[in-house]
Amino acid sequence: MDFKYLVVRKEDGIGWLKVNRPPMNALNTDVVLELDRAMDWFAHEDDVLVVVIYGEGKMFVAGADIAEMTSFTPMQARDFARRGHRAFGKIASMDKPVIAAVNGYALGGGCELAIACDIRVLADTVKIGQPEVNLGLIPGFGGTQRLARLVGPGIAKELILSADAIDAAEALRIGLANKVVPADKLVETVTEMAKKIASKGPTAVKLAKACINLGLDTDLANGNSYEIEAFGVCFSTKEPAIGTAAFLSKQKPDWKAAKE
Repeated sequence: MDFKYLVVRKEDGIGWLKVNRPPMNALNTDVVLELDRAMDWFAHEDDVLVVVIYGEGKMFVAGADIAEMTSFTPMQARDFARRGHRAFGKIASMDKPVIAAVNGYALGGGCELAIACDIRVLADTVKIGQPEVNLGLIPGFGGTQRLARLVGPGIAKELILSADAIDAAEALRIGLANKVVPADKLVETVTEMAKKIASKGPTAVKLAKACINLGLDTDLANGNSYEIEAFGVCFSTKEPAIGTAAFLSKQKPDWKAAKE
């Protein structure tokens, strides 16, 4: 697909999405709409099993485009937030894992983009946070909701209300980051992680993500019921037979055979 502010490609089962609006990779309306379209495209590409999102240069995404927002009316602000929620919601809910390779500053909308992803790998040079209250605003792309679910309400309130940007080590300590690696090892680490996930049973990976997501928004009994049904769905495919046979024979499973 052709985009003005994104670069997308796919290779070896991995879909790569680069936010390419230097110098800050700020999110304006056009970038948000392109993210929405890109998620639709990745969702329908059968040979893409995992998606990685990163930023151009030394930035991940340094926030929303403040210059664009200064002229918003209340209605325009709501529309902008709705577009962001729609795009980031597609990242969170798509049936393929999405990894944020956070290569630089991830502030405001950049932090919200990262926490919409399933896994976050941060370069050790990263600063991440939600500084919106410095501008008389609140996070508008899901930050107040996803951050609290990820790190707990107390830490989320501290980060959002103080507007502090934290370093990668602190992000790892509070559970905001899954891994922190040297900046020059970020691509290698994320590629290795994406390939590992892509090597697993594709239906199982999709269902596992769906079960975890649903469990965050329901009670334990309903979550367990959904898991039971999803476990049964696994056996409606050939993947369990392929996976167990490969395990017993000490071979790598050929998941493509499940489609034959």
